[in-house]
Amino acid sequence: MPIHKKEQNRIGRIGWLRAAVLGANDGILSTASLVLGVAAAHTTHANVLVAGIAGLVAGSMSMAAGEYVSVHSQADTEQTELKQERAELKADDKGEHKELAAIYVARGLDPSLAKQVAEQLMAHDAIGAHARDELGITKTLRARPIQAALASAGSFSVGAAMPLLVTAVAPEAGLIPLVFGTSLVFLALLGGLAARAGGAGMTVGAIRVTFWGALAMAVTAGVGALFGTVV
Repeated sequence: MPIHKKEQNRIGRIGWLRAAVLGANDGILSTASLVLGVAAAHTTHANVLVAGIAGLVAGSMSMAAGEYVSVHSQADTEQTELKQERAELKADDKGEHKELAAIYVARGLDPSLAKQVAEQLMAHDAIGAHARDELGITKTLRARPIQAALASAGSFSVGAAMPLLVTAVAPEAGLIPLVFGTSLVFLALLGGLAARAGGAGMTVGAIRVTFWGALAMAVTAGVGALFGTVV
């Protein structure tokens, strides 16, 4: 029972965890990259900070809007499928019983037992049984657009605030190495925690995020330096 409960809680976290982790990761990486790119172009410390703040605001709004539209589309699809399933239950109740029983047979149940299970589940909650076992829609994994949007915007802002704080307190001469180094640490911690929450290895998660983060920041800084030299 404790193992089942642990697995159930982990599955329940998938929806909001995905949005939160992606938001924080993007917040750290995009803001740090922006700061490094602008700083490498030899602009003033104040301009670098303003660019970072603008990136935080724009990024959080973009994440919220994008996540809301994406998840809302999923929710619309789920509602359409459930509406169609309700209509099918009204039009052909016996056929839906057979369809559900066939699903259980395909999963390994004896035909007579599958028929009994289908009858009992449909007597209890017909649409719930079909939503879960035919359509793969459950209350735990239902699309929640507003929750996803808020999680994305909030986590992006929290992530973006990390390199911004370093930018605000770092001396101008050491700004680039400090932002680069601390952002890699932040990304490694986030990758490790996200992997642990999802049940995967922390080391692999941290290395994966750190590698791609370092590459993105290096490329952006290089572009900023090149642009600053040309201009």
